[in-house]
Amino acid sequence: MANILLIETSAEICSVAIACNGEIIGFQMSDEPMQHATHLPVYIEAATKLLKEKNIILDAVAVSGGPGSYTGLRIGVSTAKGLCYALDCKLIAIDTLKVIASAFKQSEPSNIIICPLIDARRMEVYTAMYDYNLTQISPAEAKIIDENSFADIDRPIHFCGNGAEKCSNVIKNPNAKFTTLVKPIANMMVDLAEEAYRNNQFEDVAYYEPFYLKEFYTPQK
Repeated sequence: MANILLIETSAEICSVAIACNGEIIGFQMSDEPMQHATHLPVYIEAATKLLKEKNIILDAVAVSGGPGSYTGLRIGVSTAKGLCYALDCKLIAIDTLKVIASAFKQSEPSNIIICPLIDARRMEVYTAMYDYNLTQISPAEAKIIDENSFADIDRPIHFCGNGAEKCSNVIKNPNAKFTTLVKPIANMMVDLAEEAYRNNQFEDVAYYEPFYLKEFYTPQK
């Protein structure tokens, strides 16, 4: 068990949590869309103040490492790396798709395929598939959704995340169910961060970069 600061900025929500021995002792979030640069420094300041008041020394900083918003990931990861340098602690990166899958599993346990969908504009999503034990059964990919997508899945499959709504009218698989309520939030990262810490799955603070999944696109003038 460890003392871990958790940062999630991969999507619309900006959130920060502190977990001590697996228990959340501090949590802040804002669902004001894409205002991470405004809210994250305030949340980090409050978190470090709470740690000082409780005389808690951090063992690690865990950050949602993507895929997701380019800007959000850059802000979250650069902040996490800066904290690791300043506080001399370990850096943990958590796959954002797995964060969503884990959050869904906690809310609706069942023997199903869990398929998080992160909106990547138009009809494209970032996605992967997980079983109930959160073992990845298909690799992360940027996928353009049409009526034939996931047609070969012959067991219950639940789509979740901020890309689920736009896909619900397109995917025709009769085994499919959709929920838009599950979003990546810092307090949902605790179990995954604890697991990574126990297994010594740390990133190189100097060289770690977010998992963007595809290159940033800038329209040509």
